[in-house]
Amino acid sequence: MSIEKQILNFLKLNTAGSSAEILLGIEDKKSIATIKRVLSKLISDQLIIATGKGKATRYKLSPFYKLFEQLDPDKYFEQEIDERVIIENFNFSLITEILPNVNLFNEEEVDKLYSLQKEYTENISELSEFQFKKELERLAIDLSWKSSQIEGNTYSLLETEKLLKEKETAAGKTKEEAVMLLNHKDALDFIIKDPAYLFPLTVSKIEDIHSMLTKELAVDRNIRKRRVGISGTNYRPLDNEFQIKEAVSEMCHLINEKDDVFEQALSALILISYLQPFVDGNKRTARIVSNAILINHKFCPVSFRTVDSVAYKKALLLFYEQNNITAFKKIFTEQFEFAVKTYF
Repeated sequence: MSIEKQILNFLKLNTAGSSAEILLGIEDKKSIATIKRVLSKLISDQLIIATGKGKATRYKLSPFYKLFEQLDPDKYFEQEIDERVIIENFNFSLITEILPNVNLFNEEEVDKLYSLQKEYTENISELSEFQFKKELERLAIDLSWKSSQIEGNTYSLLETEKLLKEKETAAGKTKEEAVMLLNHKDALDFIIKDPAYLFPLTVSKIEDIHSMLTKELAVDRNIRKRRVGISGTNYRPLDNEFQIKEAVSEMCHLINEKDDVFEQALSALILISYLQPFVDGNKRTARIVSNAILINHKFCPVSFRTVDSVAYKKALLLFYEQNNITAFKKIFTEQFEFAVKTYF
């Protein structure tokens, strides 16, 4: 077990401790200098906080610990659905108290993301307008395919490309699958043409994106008026229309108030999915809104092309059940890097 994990386990069992007490309380005996160095990193990662000064300094778990605790999704889901101890109900404090007061990315993650964004900016500066549009179209096709695949659509990437470019439907597929893909492309084309439309983010503008994505599909429009269940979990989203609207409004305020573009994009991606404000199409809406944020700020959009659908769903369920963002944040960061390296 790593020193970091040993320290965190010690602080789970003990309300607080000094560096000397922590050193005595963990299994691996390291120098006090090593312990203090690890403590500094855990503070930087927002897993613990320090109170007091000098010899009176004591350490305890951060209020944001659950958000950033390192959890292994595969190990977590070895437990069956009814064996897992979870946060069953929607946690309103996430939007009103926790996320407004925390940085979702640590310093190392911020440096990596902005280095990639710089690379993207430099790369597109060397592209002609025609070349840039071609790459953006390629990304849009990939995103339409993967976003639909995550929702169970069986079109292959090649079939998706033929459909979106030539309006050629694939043999043996349903009309609904084709409509889902075409709607994705329409929504993406809309935000690419008018990237500022969604901002500032509001409930009605999110509903507009959802309407584009569910056009001609048997899906109720706008904020849902009835309960929904989520397969694979006992987490229960809000079931009152007025509470849902209030929560989505608070989410919009949270995102609009954040200064960092990556935090805005990640927050939209995870929270729209968590809130489940619509009867269906929530995750699709989240992916489009998140990309709209990136595009509006001239950041590289994300296709999610190489993400494993099961891993994506597990990362979401970890947030639903434990309010833990670590696995999903890793997916977001990896997919942003993939987009920069692949398309531009």
